[in-house]
Amino acid sequence: MTLQVELLFGLLFLVDAVFVVQWLRSRSGYVGRKRPLPWEYPLGCVVAFFDTLGIGSFAPTTAALKFGGALADELIPGTLNIGLNAAATLEMIIMVTGILIDPVLLLSTVLAAAAGAWIGAGIVSRLPRAAVQFGMGVGLLIAGAVFVATNLHLLPGGGEAMTLVGWRFAVAVVVNFVLGAFMTIGIGLYAPCMIVVTLLGLHPIAAFPIMMGACGLVQPTAGLQFFRSERYGFGTSIALTIGSIPGVLVAAFVVKHLPLAALRWLVVIVVVYAAFSMLRSFRIDRARKPSPAQVIAQG
Repeated sequence: MTLQVELLFGLLFLVDAVFVVQWLRSRSGYVGRKRPLPWEYPLGCVVAFFDTLGIGSFAPTTAALKFGGALADELIPGTLNIGLNAAATLEMIIMVTGILIDPVLLLSTVLAAAAGAWIGAGIVSRLPRAAVQFGMGVGLLIAGAVFVATNLHLLPGGGEAMTLVGWRFAVAVVVNFVLGAFMTIGIGLYAPCMIVVTLLGLHPIAAFPIMMGACGLVQPTAGLQFFRSERYGFGTSIALTIGSIPGVLVAAFVVKHLPLAALRWLVVIVVVYAAFSMLRSFRIDRARKPSPAQVIAQG
C-alpha cells in the first residue's frame, strides 16, 4: 500500500469517526421521525447492491423515497449522503485495495470531490424546498439519460491508461470537485465521473476506485453539514445504513456480475417517473407561493 493510499484511508477513518460522533449527538435535538420504517431496510440493501455493481444508488433511492412519501423532498439529499455513507465506505475499501491505479491521481480526485462536497452541502442545506425539488428533478433526468446512453453504447469505451498526466490530470481533479458539490443535492457521481475519466483516456476499470473513493469521502463530509441544518431523515438514514451493508458484501463477494443492461432499463423507467414527479411537486409548490404583488395587495 502506497503512502498516498495510507493517507487516504487515514483521512477516511478520521472523517467517519467525526461523522459517527456528530450523528449520535444530533439524535437528541432532532425534530422529526427517528424510527425507521420497515420497508426502508430492504431499500438500503437493494440500492447498495446496485451501487457496488456500478449502477449507482442515489437515483433509485431518490425515486423510492419519493414514491414512498416518507420524507419531505428537501430532506432527501441529506438522507442520501448520510444513510448511504456506510455502503460508500465499504465500497471504497474494497475497490481501492482491489484495483491498483496511480495513487497521486486517486488521492487528488478524491480530495477534490470532498472539498466540493463541503462547499456544496453548506449551500444545499440552506436552499428552499422548491430549489431542491428542481435540482433533484433535473438531476434525475440527467441520470436517466446517462443510463439510456450507456445501454445504447453511445458513451466512450475508454482507453488503457491507469493514470492521467498534464492537462488531463487537471481536468479530472476539477471535474471531481464539481461532481462532489453536485452529490450534495442528490446527483450521483458514478456515471458522470466514469464518462469524464474514460474520455480523458483512463481504463474503465480504473474509474471504480476514483468513483467509490470519492463517494467514500464525499458523503461523510457532506453529512457533517447536513447534521448542522437537520436537513435529513434520521430514521430513514438509520435504515439505509443497516440495510446497505449486506447489499455491498453480497454484490462484491457473492454475485459480482449481473445483466446490468436490463437492470439499467428498469432503473430508467423508475428514475424518469420520479424526475417528473419531483418537477411536478416543484411546479405545484411554486404555484402556491404568492407573488410579491400578491403579498403587497394582501398587506
